[in-house]
Amino acid sequence: MHFGFSYVGLIYLLMLMAPNIIWTKHKPADYEKYAANENKALLALERAGEVLVSCAVLIFKDFNIRCTPWLWWLAVSFALMVLYEVFWIRYFRSEKTMRDFYGSLLGIPVPGASLPVIAFLLLAVYGKNIVLGASVAILGIGHIGIHLMHKEALSAEKPGE
Repeated sequence: MHFGFSYVGLIYLLMLMAPNIIWTKHKPADYEKYAANENKALLALERAGEVLVSCAVLIFKDFNIRCTPWLWWLAVSFALMVLYEVFWIRYFRSEKTMRDFYGSLLGIPVPGASLPVIAFLLLAVYGKNIVLGASVAILGIGHIGIHLMHKEALSAEKPGE
């Protein structure tokens, strides 16, 4: 692991944050009802993971592009981030319901939560960076866990409820 600024990490964070900032003005109807019932332990893991991942991805230059056989890990990771952007485009063009927000993408469940987590995990593999890997694990447990609970609650409701 090598300390230094990661421009790749900055690009990933911009790809992650830009649609989330827009989303704050376009939340699905009834989202707050689901958020009110979030598991506090998962929420704590999610928040800690967000901070840890954001810091780790910026302070290690291991994630910057370099000639290595491991470069394909970065390519797959970036492809997942592009799919994440596709998820957001699909959502913003939809009616912005909870079902739109939690619909799978190419068979990937809760893509808004799982795609960036997997992308950052593969970025950690590419950079051979255990700090980012552990941070992503913490984030993933909280973030994906929360969104799977939202999806489960949504599935328990009848359409239109």
